Amino acid sequence: MRADMLTAVLNDLNSTSADIEASGVISTDGLMIAAVLPTTLDEDRVGAMSAAMLSLGDRSAKELERGALEQVLIKGDHGYVLMTYAGDEAVLTVMAKPRAKLGLIFLDVKRAAESIASMI
Repeated sequence: MRADMLTAVLNDLNSTSADIEASGVISTDGLMIAAVLPTTLDEDRVGAMSAAMLSLGDRSAKELERGALEQVLIKGDHGYVLMTYAGDEAVLTVMAKPRAKLGLIFLDVKRAAESIASMI
């Protein structure tokens, strides 16, 4: 039942912007909890990469005295990957198109992460 509620939050998030292509909720150890991904993406790979990048971002923020990590943003030729904590036990990962309006996506992702954190 919790997975269905998380999937509903992800579906709502993906529908807020045509620029959001995929999203997932991943445990901090890399296990996929819920996802709305295209069939071309492997859930296990997305989960492992998200946990690894967030962990590295967290360590970098601490080591470089930037305070608590809020989010990790990766920009590639084919778009963006945005990762943010959704509570202490989960990560929200969102993939967006290259021309995405990031300000709106950041706001929508923050709201979704807060909603997810309250469920976990």
